[in-house]
Amino acid sequence: MITPNSAFVDELYFDYLRDKDSVPLEWKAFFETQQFSPENATIVTSPSVTNEIAPPTNGTSSNGKAPEIKIAILEQPVQIPTEVAAKKSVENLPYLGPLDEAVAMSNLSGRIAENMQSSLTVPTATSVRTMPVKVLEENRRIINKFLLARRKKKISFTHLIGWAIVQSIKKSPGMNDAYSQVDSKHYRIKRGSINLGLAIDLTRKDGTRMLMVPSIKDAQKMNFAQFCAEYDRIISAARNNKLTIDDLSGATVTLTNPGTIGTLSSIPRLMSGQGLIVASGSIDFPPEFHGVLPSVLSTMAISKVITLTSTYDHRIIQGAESGEFLSNMHKMLFGSEKFYDIIFATLHIPFEPSSWSIDNQVNPFGPLNEMDSIEKEGKVVQLIANYRDRGHLAADINPLGFQSFLYSELNLSYYGFTLWDLDREFDTGGLGGKQHLSLRDIVDTLWDTYCGKIGIEFTHNQDPEKTNWIIKKLEVEYTKLKYSSEEKKHIYTMLSKSDTFENFLHTRFLGNKRFSIEGGESMLVLLDGLLENAARDKINCAVMGMAHRGRLNVLANIMGKPLGKIFDEFEGVLDPNSCQGSGDVKYHLGSEGIYTSRKDFKLPIILSPNPSHLEAVDPIVVGMSRGISDTIGDNTSSKVLPVLIHGD
Repeated sequence: MITPNSAFVDELYFDYLRDKDSVPLEWKAFFETQQFSPENATIVTSPSVTNEIAPPTNGTSSNGKAPEIKIAILEQPVQIPTEVAAKKSVENLPYLGPLDEAVAMSNLSGRIAENMQSSLTVPTATSVRTMPVKVLEENRRIINKFLLARRKKKISFTHLIGWAIVQSIKKSPGMNDAYSQVDSKHYRIKRGSINLGLAIDLTRKDGTRMLMVPSIKDAQKMNFAQFCAEYDRIISAARNNKLTIDDLSGATVTLTNPGTIGTLSSIPRLMSGQGLIVASGSIDFPPEFHGVLPSVLSTMAISKVITLTSTYDHRIIQGAESGEFLSNMHKMLFGSEKFYDIIFATLHIPFEPSSWSIDNQVNPFGPLNEMDSIEKEGKVVQLIANYRDRGHLAADINPLGFQSFLYSELNLSYYGFTLWDLDREFDTGGLGGKQHLSLRDIVDTLWDTYCGKIGIEFTHNQDPEKTNWIIKKLEVEYTKLKYSSEEKKHIYTMLSKSDTFENFLHTRFLGNKRFSIEGGESMLVLLDGLLENAARDKINCAVMGMAHRGRLNVLANIMGKPLGKIFDEFEGVLDPNSCQGSGDVKYHLGSEGIYTSRKDFKLPIILSPNPSHLEAVDPIVVGMSRGISDTIGDNTSSKVLPVLIHGD
């Protein structure tokens, strides 16, 4: 029986005949084990499956159970590729004109043609379903925004559609079956696992194209993250010619995606040995709306659509079953069965997924209802205010990334918005420096500002001038902040120095009491950036009060305290300038030092001594700062920088 991967296996075999070492070791061992000969080569693409089907004459085995059916996946004998035939009259060829030429197809192209010819022996029917992709598109955008923020690989629409196929087959397991006939006896092969084949169209070095169908094994046992990882591995292996024998065999259902090249829908050929092939068309607005303005499309609640086709073996699958399968896919891609909720939970995404809803705009073409418009604008203002007030509660500050918190005030559904409102513009009151933004851009700006890697809380401040200054800095400048390569290297250097220092103390002075910075290394980077700007702006000095945790690291890597002196304190070396030593433990001590910026600006720093009661140092630091300001005659309180760092 010819399979979709026959041409690829043939090509590998001919490479093997020319040079045995030119193929991967697994394929070399496979060809040698099968004892191929150039004259009559028979290729078994699934070595774990035999060609012996010998059911007992009474239809049962010796133990009284139905016999186990093992189906062979055997290739036809192959021929060495033929070169270009001379232009001449060839028997059974159509008429050749003066400029026509009969070119013999290569073995690869010929086997692909045989595949298509063989597929005609499978009696198929096709179900077609077109569905809006508004929910699919929005949730993919949310997922990818989350993944990119963590430098993880994005997912495609095909990841989600493939996952929907697997989940729908669980509800309609008959779609995963296959048909076989042995000695005029008919068999329905009930598959024990869902092996999703992915039809991949590859362009070879010579410009010709090849169709390959590797498969994801036991997809029904995976969660979405595992499925995506295996999907990406399969695609990468196919593009880099690293597919194994196991990758190319055993597919029980196939997904082909002609939509990537703009095809609206497709009815692909179903190969023998499978009961179902699903094709996903292009994702776009219906053709009749291609000339409509985007603002009108959002007003009319017009969504992009995708056409899915289910081509099935009609000998074992009926139309109603195929239609139900597509209906289940439709519902899942709309968000039923908690389809996206489970995906978000698996990926630890702290968002509420979008779900299908009917647009609540009563009459988009009627007269504007002023009260409805005012109400929606008011809800946008409320949404923005709640993000500024409570956004820090949803900030992504857990280093393990295992906790996700959803706050109703940060969800669009709390305000009665639907996914159709995402493309509509609202007055922002100046959010992000823009007076009008789409609801999607409003939420993105708010989330990037207040729910990222830094939690920011400031609305308790009752001074409008200070509050507006903070809002402008955060929503306009902070969201546009980009780091140069030099700045990234400096940040990495600070983190490395911090980590190396702590590792040395832990190794050299094991058992000594200390409060390390481990888990708070980013605080060192934040403090370095603060002092860098202060030194640049010619601040007179900085006065710091901080907790015990990370204190030694700050002394060493920020204030420039000699490492030898720090190590002496661990060794118990007494300070000769004080009676019986320092009189306190090393993580209570104060210090003075000089911070040197990257541009060689100098900034004196005073670190206040700190007793065990952490908050007791706060008024001391403020008082020291005021005293220095009075001493230098700074009536504006702008030349001394007090810095307070708590440990919790």
